[in-house]
Amino acid sequence: MKILITGRSGQVGWELARTLAPLGDVIALDQQEMDLAEPDSIRKKIREIGPQLIVNAAAYTAVDKAESDMDLAMKVNGAAPGILAEEAKKLDAPIVHYSTDYIFDGKKIGPYAEDDETNPMSVYGRTKLIGEEAVRASGADHLIFRTSWVYGTRGHNFLLTILRLAKEREELRIVDDQIGAPTWSRMIAEATSLALVQFLPCREKSGTYHLTSKGSTSWHGFAQAMLDNLEKRPRLLPIPTENYPLPAMRPKNSLLSNEKLKSAFGLSLPDWKACLDQCMADKGCATQ
Repeated sequence: MKILITGRSGQVGWELARTLAPLGDVIALDQQEMDLAEPDSIRKKIREIGPQLIVNAAAYTAVDKAESDMDLAMKVNGAAPGILAEEAKKLDAPIVHYSTDYIFDGKKIGPYAEDDETNPMSVYGRTKLIGEEAVRASGADHLIFRTSWVYGTRGHNFLLTILRLAKEREELRIVDDQIGAPTWSRMIAEATSLALVQFLPCREKSGTYHLTSKGSTSWHGFAQAMLDNLEKRPRLLPIPTENYPLPAMRPKNSLLSNEKLKSAFGLSLPDWKACLDQCMADKGCATQ
C-alpha cells in the first residue's frame, strides 16, 4: 500500500510519516516536491506515485499573514484539498484531510459539534472551510479531522514560541479570554493511524470528525502549564484579547466536541495537560 503524505516538514506531517509507516510504504513530500499552490504539480505527482491513500497534512497556517496574502492561502487551503480529493477519487483511494476550529466564530456556549453552523472570522478560517467543502464535494471517501491549538516540537507553534520567549524576557503578557484544547501533533498522528486501521477495510464511516485533546484552558493557562515545567520562569500576566490586537480575529471559544469520533472509532485523546507534560519531557524541557 502506497501512502502519500503532504507537509512532510510540518508538525503533523512529520509525526504522520512515522506513525503511518506500519500501514504501508510512506511517501512523504514537502513543498519543493509537490507545490500545493500549483494544480499541475499536484496532479502530476499523484499520477506519478499512484497512492492507495492520500493524507493531506500541509496547509497555509500563517493566520495573520493570510489576511494580506489571501490568494496564496486560498490556493493551498481552499483549492489544493479539492484537487487532491479529485485525484484520490480517480484512484479509488481515500483521503485524510485536516481542518481547524477557526471555521467557527467562537460565540457558542460549550463545545462545537461537527454539524454546528460555521462562520469563520478570518481569511485562514474561510479558506480552510472552502477546502473542507471541496473534499466533500469530490465524492472521494474521506476523513476530515478538525483539530485545534496544535503544537509539537517542530515547526512554528505556541509551545516553541513560549519556550523561546521564556529565555529572553522577564515578563510575558498572554491572552486569557480565548478558550480551547491544546492538541499535541503526535496524538493527532496516532489517532489518525488508529482510525485508518478501522476505516480502510470498510469506508462506511467517511465523514468529518473533531479531533482534540480532552479538557480546556486559555492561552494563558497553556503558557502557565509550560512554565511550570521550567526552572527559569518569567512573570506571566493575563490580558484580554483587545489588549493584544492582531490582523486576524480568533474565536473566543475553540472547544470541539469529540463524541462523534469516540462513537464511530472508539477513540478519545488524553487530557491536554498530560500530553503537554509528555511532549516537554520528550523535548528535554522538564524540570529535573
